[in-house]
Amino acid sequence: MPDLQSIRTRTTLAAIMLSLLVLTLLGVTTSVAIRSTSENYVLDRAEEVAGQWAALARVSPLPDPIPASGKVDLIQAVDADGRILAASPAARERPALPHVRPSADDRVERLRDGSVALVAIRTTPEPDASVVFAGLELPAYLRGYLLEYTLGAAGLLLVGLIGWTSWTRMGQTLRPVAAVRTQLARITVSDLSLRVPVPDGNDEIAMLVRTANQTLDRLDEAVTQQRRFASTTAHELRNPIAALRAELEDTLAHPDEVDQLGTVRSALSVTDRLEAIVGDLLVLAHLQADDPAPRDRLDLGALVTQEATHTEGMPVTVRAEPGVWVCGSRIQLIRVLGNLVANARRHAETGVEVFVSSAGDQAVVAVCDDGAGIAPADRDRVFERFVRLADGRRRDSSGSGLGLAISRDIAHGHGGTLEIEDSPRGARFVLRLPHSDRQPADSGAPGGASARSGA
Repeated sequence: MPDLQSIRTRTTLAAIMLSLLVLTLLGVTTSVAIRSTSENYVLDRAEEVAGQWAALARVSPLPDPIPASGKVDLIQAVDADGRILAASPAARERPALPHVRPSADDRVERLRDGSVALVAIRTTPEPDASVVFAGLELPAYLRGYLLEYTLGAAGLLLVGLIGWTSWTRMGQTLRPVAAVRTQLARITVSDLSLRVPVPDGNDEIAMLVRTANQTLDRLDEAVTQQRRFASTTAHELRNPIAALRAELEDTLAHPDEVDQLGTVRSALSVTDRLEAIVGDLLVLAHLQADDPAPRDRLDLGALVTQEATHTEGMPVTVRAEPGVWVCGSRIQLIRVLGNLVANARRHAETGVEVFVSSAGDQAVVAVCDDGAGIAPADRDRVFERFVRLADGRRRDSSGSGLGLAISRDIAHGHGGTLEIEDSPRGARFVLRLPHSDRQPADSGAPGGASARSGA
């Protein structure tokens, strides 16, 4: 038995019910129309013949027998007492026609006697006027319910044909869905390389399958990245943990030969790095969860100046154009700027310069140092997670290797980019964000004008 919950069954039943309703209404309308048209045609012919003989009866007696007029072969003339004055041969062989006497005001009356259609016409309004009957046998399809039976049978045949066509076509239409379901059942997290077969054409199912395959591509890529990230994270965490364990075990094994205070300092250094890694991992997880941070309209020049002022050590010079506004998360943008400035100060020889400007519909922040710079081959690698170049490890061994990766993710989350561009000396990190044309009403807030400072 077909599953009543399936789309194929429900669609077929709906098509059957709708076609049954429409064909029933159409059949009833057709039956009424055919009967009315046919009977009116027959009665019009009979009235025409009866009218001719009634006109003749007013001026002279009718011949007996009365000759038939085409198919109208039942003709009688009857007096006021019901006696037959004259009749056609066919009318004599049949039982007497029904004794109907039209009134003087309406001298024509139409009636049906079984299978015979009759018209009775009173010759004159006088009380003793005779009546002329004319009629003929109705067609076979009008005598009983042959017309209705025929239309009903034709309707049921059409309903069956519509149901079969709907069932077949829906089966053909939904066949790709069965293939999609079967293929999706085979796809697991451990193997996301399988794809759903795309049916021919460009209908809704084909577009759905293409969308499903695109989703699987993104899911496969995301899972691959997660696995790679988990493997790299485990490796990065394993090394400091192993080093910390080795130092602690050595201290326990040889308490008199080991500088315990130095061991504690080393353990704290390793703990700081682990804490930095775990903190950055939490930031990455928050960014990848697509959890939108609150957005504000910010003066980018003021934000850069504030961040540069809060740093110590290598001097940082900020040159900011006025009116460079962006819409974003203050905390996240401060993190990006802090990472870039800290990275530049770590590699700079004499100082760091930060430029804030507008370029078309973009706000641009360029962080430049005068250090050794970054080779073109490494400019994309430094944004990968846990990637630290040799110079960076030498200058700061406690870093997590996630700062630049987090900065680029934040830039992308704000609809911008973070790239390394060519520079005459050192490294030049360029952050581009969508420019906000609308400036807040309170333009007198701190940092609302151009800022230029050294730290």
